[in-house]
Amino acid sequence: MPLVVDRVATARVESRTAKAFQQGMDTPARPEVHVRGFPVLTQLVSGTLRHVDITAHDIPADGSARPLPVSRLDLALDGLSQSDDDTEALARSAEATAYLSYTDVSHAIGLEVSQGTRPGRINASVPLPLGSEVTVTATVSAASGNRVAFKDFEVTGGALATTQALLDKIFEKPIQLRNIPEGLHLRSVTPTASGLSARFSGKSITFRPSGGSQGNSTQENSSSRTA
Repeated sequence: MPLVVDRVATARVESRTAKAFQQGMDTPARPEVHVRGFPVLTQLVSGTLRHVDITAHDIPADGSARPLPVSRLDLALDGLSQSDDDTEALARSAEATAYLSYTDVSHAIGLEVSQGTRPGRINASVPLPLGSEVTVTATVSAASGNRVAFKDFEVTGGALATTQALLDKIFEKPIQLRNIPEGLHLRSVTPTASGLSARFSGKSITFRPSGGSQGNSTQENSSSRTA
């Protein structure tokens, strides 16, 4: 019987977390939520959930000049607890991986992007006058402020002087990721066969119903209602 009761409590808190996350982030489907550790009832009584995993899909990126949606977000929260006044939730630490499809990256940049032939690089097709084009390779890296930066350009075919001004205009500003929980910091960006894999981590993360940039505060509100 204790096992059954604990499973019921687990299912309820997972369902509430999934519903709140979907409403806060405006995702088309509810995420997968798993509260780890047994018994969960003891964790609920203590006010701290030891570990919560969330996997969400198709997180929009509204309110940005170059919106870049997150195809999938894998979020792992450790030590999630509620504040004394119930206005926020606190995660002792968290890690996350965001997957950004090449289709969405291409739309954000304005060029067709794909995985490069060398590790850590992407290819971008740059159109030129008279219907021609050149392929540009570039490294992808994490920049401060949760931004994705493109550097170290190499042009295959065509004259570099012809495309340099265009490359500077397109890539001079890193792409800001605005749909990641506040307090998580971008650590690395890795090109894969289907898109970019962005890894985040952070400590003492606060999830609250207001404040922060668009996308962050709504997700934080979701967690604070369910911890």
